[in-house]
Amino acid sequence: MVTQTIDIQSTQQEIVDELAFFDDWADKYRYIIDLGRKLPAFSETWKTEENKVKGCQSQVWLKVEDLPDNRLKLYAISDAAIVSGLIAIILRIYNERTPQEILSTPPDFIKATGLDGHLSPTRSTGLAAMLRTIQAHAERRLAA
Repeated sequence: MVTQTIDIQSTQQEIVDELAFFDDWADKYRYIIDLGRKLPAFSETWKTEENKVKGCQSQVWLKVEDLPDNRLKLYAISDAAIVSGLIAIILRIYNERTPQEILSTPPDFIKATGLDGHLSPTRSTGLAAMLRTIQAHAERRLAA
């Protein structure tokens, strides 16, 4: 198990800085898609209705495991390249964090990177659905 060594806000800032490196949105999208190609393996057995993220136009599955140290291990995948890249960004920020960290950290990277103005409405809705799903898992873990 690899625990986060950098705080969650710094992770968001790293992503903002990485995307700022690219001059145009075509390059930024290529970078995001490349991030999605590097997602960890996602078991076919996890592709269930229970793990399917509701509200995404593309197929997105999210599996959450409770780790013994009160952190949440997140696995996710999509059938769409750009969505897989967005998943990679989300996992980089929220994976292996505590429920408190997840719930107290708004996804500031969306506005700071300009994604809020460059994603299609359906992708923006899907991104919000993924974030809501992760937050719901964190809330359930906190309540348990």
